Amino acid sequence: MLTLLLLVPIAAEHKALLLQRFRVIEALDAASRAAALGDAVDLVLTNGTVGFTAAEIAACPRLKLLAAQGAGYENLDIAAAKAAGVAVCNGAGTNDDCVADHALALLLASVRALPQQGAALRAGVWRDALPLVPSFTGRRLGVVGLGAIGLKIARRAAAFGMVLGYHNRRPRADAGDATYFDSVTALAQWADDLVVATPGGAGTTHLVDAAVLAALGPGGHVVNIARGSCVDTAALAAALRAGTIAGAALDVYEGEPQPPQALVDLPNAILTPHVAGWSPQSIRATVECFIANVDAWQRGEALRTPL
Repeated sequence: MLTLLLLVPIAAEHKALLLQRFRVIEALDAASRAAALGDAVDLVLTNGTVGFTAAEIAACPRLKLLAAQGAGYENLDIAAAKAAGVAVCNGAGTNDDCVADHALALLLASVRALPQQGAALRAGVWRDALPLVPSFTGRRLGVVGLGAIGLKIARRAAAFGMVLGYHNRRPRADAGDATYFDSVTALAQWADDLVVATPGGAGTTHLVDAAVLAALGPGGHVVNIARGSCVDTAALAAALRAGTIAGAALDVYEGEPQPPQALVDLPNAILTPHVAGWSPQSIRATVECFIANVDAWQRGEALRTPL
């Protein structure tokens, strides 16, 4: 039986799928993680935030497969893994629909000011004393990163009658009526709202900064379901306080799992704890994808979702 080093928390019902197939060593803190490294480890299941380093790969000489549970893999040392002959995969596609659903929920809640309206009602304030908020039809949505998830977000937004634009490394032939912009700033100048769906990593750090927020303008809303590093938190807090933009809704943060202290007291910031991709269906799909990758590796076949 192969030995799996599990570095991410997982519900008992989904862990049971792993226990049926592998000897599981669960290591969710630094001390247990360090103690678990060694000759016994055949497989590692982590995620993009938790990662797995070159030193850890070197400390597991029997390691055969390194896997990220979800789509993100920014803190996995892929080059070191491949140099050591370790196959690498992720859970691409397993939670795309769940993330896209959450992104639209955040955008709806922010643009329609749902938390603020709920707070006003609880305080005895009726609608006549509240400002009008926009409807979605005709509103321009800019998607930063039109990958698999970004495309699903765009299609959901189109169903609400939104007009679509996007920024990518290059235009997509299957982007439909969405307009391509060659910079995030140009996209923000055009858009009413931005959804950030780009991969994390050094190339996208603070892609949404003070200049982009200023270009978006006082009626704009920002949603981030990508990585916390993609948005400059300090610049976002300043923009929300100053009215440079109208609102923000975030599921990911710089420095998570610590709450973003610059944002927690802002009534125009909606915050969720990195759960956009979490549902019973999507988590089970990530585990099943991992098992399918292990099966493919054991048969000598191409991995299902290789990196």
